Amino acid sequence: MPDLDLTPAARHLAAVVTAVPDASLARPTPCEAMSVAALLDHVRGLTRAFTMAADKTVPDGDRPGPSADPANLDDDWRERIPVDLDALSAAWRNPAAWEGMTIAGPIEMPAPVAALVALDELVIHGWDLARATGQPFEPDEASVGAVHRFVSGFSGPDNDADREGLFGPEVPVPADAPLFHRVLGMTGRDPSWMPG
Repeated sequence: MPDLDLTPAARHLAAVVTAVPDASLARPTPCEAMSVAALLDHVRGLTRAFTMAADKTVPDGDRPGPSADPANLDDDWRERIPVDLDALSAAWRNPAAWEGMTIAGPIEMPAPVAALVALDELVIHGWDLARATGQPFEPDEASVGAVHRFVSGFSGPDNDADREGLFGPEVPVPADAPLFHRVLGMTGRDPSWMPG
């Protein structure tokens, strides 16, 4: 099993989720055309999808990716999503999760890549939710380093096609900015973004 633990990022995101006030559900987020409620639904769906990926459980049906529809958000989302995030991190602590190929949503990929994608989703969407709802967000250093190595592979003008569907256009960030700010820029986010 690689030296990568999704637990700190999952717990940090869970803390942000539980502190989201109802009054902020309609607010915009750094994710284009996605409200806070839509992003919470997306987090709920991706958490379940990447837990299934760790368990090598093949979903039934057409295997769509996680939705982002406020109408899908359950009434108990503030309790349910943190429980699901805990299950996600527990699933990836199993050494068997890292072996072979797996499926996350509609995409088949090597299991270690799926874990990196999951970590990226936890860290970046944690920031998205925190920023949209006025919460502080300081991800752990190990998670930021792993996400930086992952997103760096999609950075630069020669990788525009590879970014399609993963990240928006890169946002220029000064080279001497904190590493997490540079990561945000690579994923198409402006580190200074504030809800309008």
